[in-house]
Amino acid sequence: MGDVLAGIHATWEFESDALVIRFDRGNRAPRLFNALRERRVPHEALASVTLSPGKRGTVVLHAVPRPGADPLMEAAAGQLAENCDPYRLVLPADRETLAEYYRDELRAGVARRSPYTEEPSGDPDLPGAADVTPADRFLVAPPQGPQSFKAYDGKASFDGQSEVAFRWSWTGASSEKWKAGDQFFHVRDLCGVEWRSPDVLDGHLRLVPRGGEPRASQADRDPSSVVFGLGYGPVHLSLPFAAAVLAAIRTSDRVPARVAAPGAVAERIRHLGELHQAGLVTDEEFSAKKAELLAEL
Repeated sequence: MGDVLAGIHATWEFESDALVIRFDRGNRAPRLFNALRERRVPHEALASVTLSPGKRGTVVLHAVPRPGADPLMEAAAGQLAENCDPYRLVLPADRETLAEYYRDELRAGVARRSPYTEEPSGDPDLPGAADVTPADRFLVAPPQGPQSFKAYDGKASFDGQSEVAFRWSWTGASSEKWKAGDQFFHVRDLCGVEWRSPDVLDGHLRLVPRGGEPRASQADRDPSSVVFGLGYGPVHLSLPFAAAVLAAIRTSDRVPARVAAPGAVAERIRHLGELHQAGLVTDEEFSAKKAELLAEL
């Protein structure tokens, strides 16, 4: 058990080789913090640590992760609001001296374990940050277990290991998505995840297949994406989802190749038949998609 520094909405525990962040689960805490609960960040996953003035009589300790070290921050791609940044610890200004002590202690741990180049950045508050080597693998664990959320045009689910599913909504999905049918993706067939925050216009989550096949330019017409809308795909659900899928993709080469379950294929063929009978897919589309599904067996 290391030293503990309690702030607003989170507590930092300082271990000899890691920073453990425990998030408050109260009503006033950001919902993303409630979803994350706790994260263990090895010193080698950090690039720098800063201390700066905050708002309304506070100071902010900020641990900056190395590029490529945390799947959550990689998926967020700089889109998180400042108050939702899980690496910021907000403290009352009268605790600044204590915060400076822990900043220096954490910096020392980072300096011992992070691969900086010989030339520092020149900024005393960001020692070596400009020269830190990006991580070649994720060093912070992704959100664990199955993930799901409701988007505007369907429901997205991930089993936590190998398969992502998009099941379309009758009211929100485009005709292109209905013709394609519900979608099932194995992480071995994907090379990335694009997450555009639901807090901005055109928010969506889009899976990037391997091979670079042509895709619809608009997310609402692309069967490998779900689109967000007001009240759909909130950050605290869709971002951990994106991070978990991204982490699974990065480690998919260690997973044996999948053999599709006959029952799952039969269910997808049944659904395709319903779309065919309803006139939403043509005879040619039905035959081609059915052959594609049978080839998975």
